[in-house]
Amino acid sequence: MGAYRVEDDYDYLFKVVLIGDSGVGKSNLLSRFTRNEFTLESKSTIGVEFATRSIRIDEKVVKAQIWDTAGQERYRAITSAYYRGAAGALLVYDVTRHATFENLERWLKELRDHTDSSIVIMLIGNKADLRHLRAVATEDAQAFAERESMFFMETSALESMNVENAFSEVLTQIYNVVKKKALEAGDDSTNLPKGQTISIGSKDDVSAVKKETMLSRIPSPPFSHQLWCLLRFSRRDSSNFSSAHAKAIADRKNSSSPKV
Repeated sequence: MGAYRVEDDYDYLFKVVLIGDSGVGKSNLLSRFTRNEFTLESKSTIGVEFATRSIRIDEKVVKAQIWDTAGQERYRAITSAYYRGAAGALLVYDVTRHATFENLERWLKELRDHTDSSIVIMLIGNKADLRHLRAVATEDAQAFAERESMFFMETSALESMNVENAFSEVLTQIYNVVKKKALEAGDDSTNLPKGQTISIGSKDDVSAVKKETMLSRIPSPPFSHQLWCLLRFSRRDSSNFSSAHAKAIADRKNSSSPKV
């Protein structure tokens, strides 16, 4: 589960944060991407946790450090320090609970208040497998993402739908920003010296360069919605499954009818 190991080899280290209301599925998104695991017994994250995973982009090893900030309102005051240094963010809501969508503007404001303007943000509508319980129209979420210059995807941590795509796209866009910054500085971004740190924002370093290692290659996913938004960094997954979601899944398991 992803404690950070200093001995891991990588070319870039990107911090990404997961934010959104408690129970929208942040922790399961994190565990699905970093460990390919899912649990219905996930409890609300208290404080901050993180996990890591490395992927390949343009033959470079990119290590994602994904942070999960506390979703419950009473814990939000302790999370502001953890936004610092983030190059990217996944702003998560539950497609079956409209209130979690309504709260996105507040989460987005908090994120932008504590990060550099170049941060890459992707809006995530999670639990998209529960189509019969949908309370937020895809069109409404897409319009919000376009208005706020965010990427947008709907995911299902349960069914592994678009989880890989969402994280991989955010990391790829962060990498592109780092490469662009290197070119603007007059460096050859395809042959950066090992050990060089590159800043893409005014607040914190966003990439750390180390020795390349052999890790499974993950190709950049095809994308239907790619709205440009600059980015910042990573973090770990916090979230839990709402009782309604767990009950709906249990009902589905006990039913012989085909999956919705």
